[in-house]
Amino acid sequence: MKDPFIVTGCARSGTSMTAGIINICGAFGGDMFGPNSYNQKGMFENKIIRQDISKPYLRKIGADPLGQKPLPNNRQIFEVSPNEIKEFRTRIVLAIQNQGYIDGPWFYKGAKACLVWYMWHRAFPTAKWVIVRRDTSDIIDSCLRTRFMKAYNTSEGWKGWVEEHKKRFSEMNIAGLDTFEFWPSQILDGDILHMRNLMEFLALDYDNNSRMIEAFIDPKLYRRKANGC
Repeated sequence: MKDPFIVTGCARSGTSMTAGIINICGAFGGDMFGPNSYNQKGMFENKIIRQDISKPYLRKIGADPLGQKPLPNNRQIFEVSPNEIKEFRTRIVLAIQNQGYIDGPWFYKGAKACLVWYMWHRAFPTAKWVIVRRDTSDIIDSCLRTRFMKAYNTSEGWKGWVEEHKKRFSEMNIAGLDTFEFWPSQILDGDILHMRNLMEFLALDYDNNSRMIEAFIDPKLYRRKANGC
């Protein structure tokens, strides 16, 4: 079984949009959470993996299952046993297979995956990672407007939270993970080449799905201060 594409990044960065595009281009996501008031096109996050594997793991190591506060520290991230890694992989593979996966590309979208990237990397060492990026000020603005992002009520609080995520991204790159930094703002500004480069990285077909992608992307749902939002 191939290792997955893992779509991650700060919450409120556009991970759902990115995962939706990857799903349109043929990667299997299984039984995923659908639209809600904050992700009107869908969340594209596997239900079983998030609820029964990811969140319990964060609780087990003493971190916030919502990925807000507290975040895992370096000791919690790196102190994992071979048996824990094997069990983690086995449960995820079984979940995705039980949801109808047979072969081909598959993905898991989880903003919190980058917070425990070492576990994911050890479990799926050849995974391709899509790190979704967004300007810090826009993430902060979105967090302050989003009801379930409740760990902080100030810009400074959320800024520190974003910086902690950036440290994880740096650690992932230093460790040699196979990563692609994807900025949804670039495709909303018409940079199709950035989209093509992502699909090439994942070996997915962009050209035959370009019309569906255009219909899926809604700039109004990705608010930016630069646009007066």
